[in-house]
Amino acid sequence: WVRNTAQKAAEKTAMEYLERGRIPDQADKVPGQLSRGQQQRVAIARSLCMNTEIMLFDEPTSALDPEMIKEVLDVMIELANEGMTMICVTHEMGFAKTVADRMIFMDQGQVVEEATPEVFFNRPESERTREFLGQILSH
Repeated sequence: WVRNTAQKAAEKTAMEYLERGRIPDQADKVPGQLSRGQQQRVAIARSLCMNTEIMLFDEPTSALDPEMIKEVLDVMIELANEGMTMICVTHEMGFAKTVADRMIFMDQGQVVEEATPEVFFNRPESERTREFLGQILSH
């Protein structure tokens, strides 16, 4: 039962979101039977089943292999394109640059810089931000 929804309706909703995550064939599996990328997409589907207005992500692609990173980011990009509000802690700078409305760079628990992606990547004000981007984007 999800949000006082009848079981059949809840299962139908869950399957719709699993299909959006491109993993409907994983519906009957437990977490230990799923790859980490599949686990992330199931977690996203579960959140969407709750009719959430804001999604929080903490390094959603850490510990994923490159193919799984793309699959998870593709789902998140779809959500962003549909207008989902997301707060995402990430080191995936290409993803952040593509989907973010605002960038907030933190260092040692302090906000160092807040800007649009265009300003953040092209004209950062903080020396610390420039150092970070120099390290991250030089590879």
